[in-house]
Amino acid sequence: MNQAASPLAGIKILDLSQIMAGPYCTMVLADLGAEVIKVEKTGAGDDSREMGPYVNGESTCFAQINRNKQGIALNLKDPEAREVLYELARWADVVVENYRVGVTRSLGVDYETLSRINPRLVYCSISGYGQSGPYAGKGGFDLVAQGMSGIMSMTGEPGGRPLKSGIAIYDVGAGLTAVYAILAACIHQMKTGEGQHVDIALAECGLPWFVWEAAAYFADGTVPQGTGSRHRVSAPYQAFGTRMGFIMIGAANQRTWERLCTDVLERPELVTDPRFVTNSDRLAHIAELEPILEAEFARADAAEWIARCERASVPCGPINDFGQAMQDPHYLARGMVQELDHPVLGTMKTIGIPTKFSRTPGALRTAAPLMGQHTDDVLRRFGVSDDKIAGMRARGVIA
Repeated sequence: MNQAASPLAGIKILDLSQIMAGPYCTMVLADLGAEVIKVEKTGAGDDSREMGPYVNGESTCFAQINRNKQGIALNLKDPEAREVLYELARWADVVVENYRVGVTRSLGVDYETLSRINPRLVYCSISGYGQSGPYAGKGGFDLVAQGMSGIMSMTGEPGGRPLKSGIAIYDVGAGLTAVYAILAACIHQMKTGEGQHVDIALAECGLPWFVWEAAAYFADGTVPQGTGSRHRVSAPYQAFGTRMGFIMIGAANQRTWERLCTDVLERPELVTDPRFVTNSDRLAHIAELEPILEAEFARADAAEWIARCERASVPCGPINDFGQAMQDPHYLARGMVQELDHPVLGTMKTIGIPTKFSRTPGALRTAAPLMGQHTDDVLRRFGVSDDKIAGMRARGVIA
């Protein structure tokens, strides 16, 4: 794939972030064609390099979210390294960082400093609680944000212990929130030539996703609790056990509910049962409806019920484990499992790109960089001589 044909071709990103939220953001931008130069600290580099599993001593965690980037290593505590970074800031359209609030200022790479060098710069900060507010100085992590925002109190079975999401939903969510915020700021930059500071907080990026929960709370003060696999406002829209395996049933409107009863379960009397006539009735009597349906689904295996639902146009699907999902023929046909050649890991599999463009698709071009892999090339590109590069390496300025 020619990078020039990608939707973000020509956008230049200076990535000062590490671990997950920032690197996920810059990976998405890189997948869509932006040129990303990732700066790691000398020594151990990005902290995710210390997270296993490892193959041939290389972190597969780091490799999964740093593809399509060039990697350099700078000791930003050194004035000479900062001068290199300032040159990169002049080149860049966008800077992404996820340091704890105050650290960039102490290093001399904060928005105020870099925007004086490049007034067009879009500078995106991703932090636990944002750049302002009473918690701004605190360190933030995905699970802490899940607890603070309320999502852990509404995940899991009714009356059970608080449970986290199965994935790092706020780290990824903050990265994706940063993506669309950066793109909006870049549109403004293109129109006006003005840069700006974009402030993204893990602890608040997920709050706008609580749509049904906010509707209930702001309407009548209802505080959402755990509902297991049940949907909050539609029934039956949840997981059910079968004779072998679990399935997800999505009878989320009246039409699909009636088809489920008549065409799938062959229990038409459920449609007229006064407890289950409307969606509101079914929600009010879900504790009675659930065992009735569980008993029906226990009569056959998951595959048979899925086939019946598909014939009746009732949304339904398996509850896969991740291994099963990665072998699903639909995901494979849609290119959601890809391979990259990595210099240490060899041929590695990775998740594909979920955004499909008819004219300017994204592409997986290069594997994640080795520690400092492109340091010399990038410095030469910005006019640093080989002798100076050797001296900087000897002094620990670069790696």
